[in-house]
Amino acid sequence: MPALVFGTALLPLVSDASLAVAQSDALPWWAWPLLLFVFCFVLGIVAILAGVGGGVLYVPLVSWLFPFHLDFVRGAGLFMALAGALTAGPRLLRNDLATLRLTLPFALVASTFSIVGALLGLGLPTHLVQLCLGILILGVTALTIASKNTERPIVSRQDAIGRALGLSGFYTDAATGERIEWKTHRTWLGLLLFALIGVIAGMFGLGAGWANVPALNLVLGLPLKLSVGSSVFILSVTDTSAAWIYFHRGAVLPMVAVPSVVGLMLGSLVGVRLLSVVKPKAIRYLVIGMLGLAGLRALLKGFGI
Repeated sequence: MPALVFGTALLPLVSDASLAVAQSDALPWWAWPLLLFVFCFVLGIVAILAGVGGGVLYVPLVSWLFPFHLDFVRGAGLFMALAGALTAGPRLLRNDLATLRLTLPFALVASTFSIVGALLGLGLPTHLVQLCLGILILGVTALTIASKNTERPIVSRQDAIGRALGLSGFYTDAATGERIEWKTHRTWLGLLLFALIGVIAGMFGLGAGWANVPALNLVLGLPLKLSVGSSVFILSVTDTSAAWIYFHRGAVLPMVAVPSVVGLMLGSLVGVRLLSVVKPKAIRYLVIGMLGLAGLRALLKGFGI
């Protein structure tokens, strides 16, 4: 019931934002940052309750509902994902849920290719980027529906690249006090995937946690908790490289980026408190629906419809 009430309360906000876009000439300039702050506050709550990154919701929804150029939205999306990752990174390292030995090789690959993605995204026509964004978001929606992460994948034998890079170790589960050992396999495939993830993150300004976690957990064979922690730390390196390109090209507008970052982080704090009351599964279905609509909208805009 709380999830249904929360979802119903969100619909008027989306409707109001759509109406506001249609009447953008009638609004003063300061109204848009205020509306964006409120929208991102709600978005931060929804992202926590649904267990998805706010960045993957931010870019398609804000580019749909607000009259900001897509370049500014993508630049703000990178800084928003970066702010969350930098906040959580040090604690994850202290708790052994992320290690430099594991994350740096993949972060280096993703970071390098995120620069390529950022240059590519800023160089392509906007309608083509919208078209690609629509296809990507619909793909993310399908991945969200089908994803089934594994708590502790079985890795019987480590590959040569993983051994050469020293990608093995252990961490202590804080909930059970159990010492859990880990090692990687299919490391070469993981490196290729993180190159692709870097291009996608830079090109569309999306936080790539939705792709990092399945790559680490299902492909490399890392435990789920370590995959989530490592994903956040990799984001902090990947998004920094791509964000600098957007900043250097003048595609980071404080009027868009500041209310987005502040609103989403405050909403995330509220979302954590509501997690024990609201049913996350119901919210997840709401998010899947929102992602599907936003992806379809971006696809239609790419075709000029």
